Amino acid sequence: MSVTDTNATERVEPEPPAAQDPSLSPVVDHSPVTLHSPVPRVTTRHTPVPSRDGQVDRAPRGVKLAKISKTGDRVFRALASTSGLAIVLLVLFVGIFLSALALPSLQADQDNFLTSRSWTVAGNELRFGIAGLLWTTVLSSIFAMAIAVPIAVGVALCLTQYLHKRAAAPISFIVDLLAAVPSIIFGLWGLIVLGSFLAPAAEWLINTIGWIPLFSKSVDPKGSVFVASVVLAIMILPIVMAISRDVFAQTPRDHIEAALALGATRWEVIRTAVLPYGRSGVISASMLGLGRALGETIAVMIILTTPAAGSTFSPSIFAGGETFASKIANNAAEFDSPSKTGAYIAAGLVLFVITFVVNAMARVIAERGGAKS
Repeated sequence: MSVTDTNATERVEPEPPAAQDPSLSPVVDHSPVTLHSPVPRVTTRHTPVPSRDGQVDRAPRGVKLAKISKTGDRVFRALASTSGLAIVLLVLFVGIFLSALALPSLQADQDNFLTSRSWTVAGNELRFGIAGLLWTTVLSSIFAMAIAVPIAVGVALCLTQYLHKRAAAPISFIVDLLAAVPSIIFGLWGLIVLGSFLAPAAEWLINTIGWIPLFSKSVDPKGSVFVASVVLAIMILPIVMAISRDVFAQTPRDHIEAALALGATRWEVIRTAVLPYGRSGVISASMLGLGRALGETIAVMIILTTPAAGSTFSPSIFAGGETFASKIANNAAEFDSPSKTGAYIAAGLVLFVITFVVNAMARVIAERGGAKS
């Protein structure tokens, strides 16, 4: 045997694949499996761009962003800041103007301005006070709020939680139309129609709880604070209802569905989800309506019976009286001297302060209510 034959390696013929023999099992490939395919490397080629002078320039790399101008933002910010500052300055100007014109008459007043009920500004004698005006204004406004707010909240809940949208839309439209009715129409309607309609209810209250000074008998219940308060309640009802409706409609759907999923009834959903969410909005709407009731002039002036000079004071809601606004409107013809004008402007200054304080309190209460909810 030759060396070549001795050192030769015996070759082993490979077995035929399993596919050729059906009796054999398939061949299993035990080679390592690559789970991730190799990431191809992308090479960016920039096409040369010939310039005007014939030289070849390469295109710049990266993305060039467009230049963003902030001129519009600066202009809008300046306009918004100017508008807010203008409102603040306007309120300060009104307060300073009223104080400057009312101060000489207040210094010449011979009665206590806060506790006196007399109002004599004829000639050189100045004896005036706001006790009666303050009582009638606050009493009529609070009684109107007690009537309007529960009804407005109930209507808002009915429109947003119970009625279908097709039925709620016409009712909302009709209620909103009440805000477009002029004040003089409400005043004439209250004096001619509503006063006679509410007379039996007034008599029943007088006979039932007349022992309370607030509900004692008066001379003419048709021109009383009671009738004026009902008219004011009708006038502020659209304001409170519209804002409350919009707030309730914005209640997150997740809160409502979560309460329903826990087995809550419709009333429990309203009590636990809708009312807490809309508490601050309802308070703001109520205070806005209160501001409208405090400053209403024409309707109250037409309805209220002016008490005679020197008559005894009656705290009853079935008595007549004058509010700040109706007092100023009834005696506008007497603004013929600085002293008389200053007396009425002093009354207007008190009304301005009351409205400002009410709005400030409403904002504080609304913020606390929103934080709790």
